[in-house]
Amino acid sequence: MMEEVKEVTSTLSVDIQSIKVTEVVKDGDTLTFLIESEKLSGTGVYHVDRTYDDFEWLQQHLFSQEEVSGIQGVIFPPLPVKAQVNASAKVIKQLGILGLGEWQAYCKAMETFVRQIAAHSILGKNNAVEIFLTSSDPPGRHRVRKNIFNRLSQAMEGMRKEGHKDVDEFFQTERDHNLVFTGCAKTAAERFLDVVQTEQKIAVACGHFSTALRLCVEQGEDPDKLDFSKVCVKLSEVFESIQKNVTSVAENNVSTLGLGLDLEARYQEAEKEMLFRRTCKLVELETTRRNAEKAKPVKKAAMEEVKKAAETEFDHISGVAKEEIARLQAARVKMLQQALVQWCEKQLLTAKESADQFNQHLQAFRGMA
Repeated sequence: MMEEVKEVTSTLSVDIQSIKVTEVVKDGDTLTFLIESEKLSGTGVYHVDRTYDDFEWLQQHLFSQEEVSGIQGVIFPPLPVKAQVNASAKVIKQLGILGLGEWQAYCKAMETFVRQIAAHSILGKNNAVEIFLTSSDPPGRHRVRKNIFNRLSQAMEGMRKEGHKDVDEFFQTERDHNLVFTGCAKTAAERFLDVVQTEQKIAVACGHFSTALRLCVEQGEDPDKLDFSKVCVKLSEVFESIQKNVTSVAENNVSTLGLGLDLEARYQEAEKEMLFRRTCKLVELETTRRNAEKAKPVKKAAMEEVKKAAETEFDHISGVAKEEIARLQAARVKMLQQALVQWCEKQLLTAKESADQFNQHLQAFRGMA
């Protein structure tokens, strides 16, 4: 059975860079993603279909590797929010840019998630990743057990531990910065969503106005009416072009900078959860140290061993966490830079195409004079 996955070291049989989420198939409220990846041996291609439940299955198996040393220090690649077909305005506000129903962009976000999991030095070794990418059977149809990583930042004890002062200045500074960056990233993503939705509304309004102008066209031989009708038709074509232009601008925004800002916001939350897990371990370590100090002579040796084990585990988690933070900081700069470059390139191309089209409309109006 798929849910009985052995957590063993495995080497992926797929080329990570070839992983693609090529399409999403909608069946009512169920979304099925078609994933393909080339075999590392070069002998063919894997084709699998996965629902959102399957993606959650993969995430939960990665969360549940509690026996893997230092796992609490890993910044887990964040799974995109579950999209809804024909989402309401309220739901879109909650889901962000991925709630707009731009399915090509949503597939790209899911593809990025899988690639980042597969490329991770620790997570990519989990056998669940190989199964997810290559098995023809659906893995996520059975509910997997929840664990300590499941929305830790929302746990009640988190309210007490979240403000606990860190013993390491590096991590205290990182926590302070993350608190600021998380808010900024979320705000930036929300404001950019507002821009895109405004553009979509403008495009719809232009489409309606274009249609309304064509309703003004009159038949007959009256020269004035014929001239007026010609102007209405031409203006209708202009507003139709404006509609296409603004629609393209909005789509470009979603597929480039929109995805980049959304990923940045989700990664800030993922780092926040990792930092919180480490803080929880710090609180446990401090408790263990106090217990060792207060232990009676008959239990002193045993408590010292417990303390040493806790210190070793905490040091390893901190070591992994520092590597993860350094890796994320380098990656996020590259991701945002790539998103900005793609955004500029697409918008420049759209602007040039629109300028050519508007120039043609201008020449047509001059010809009517």
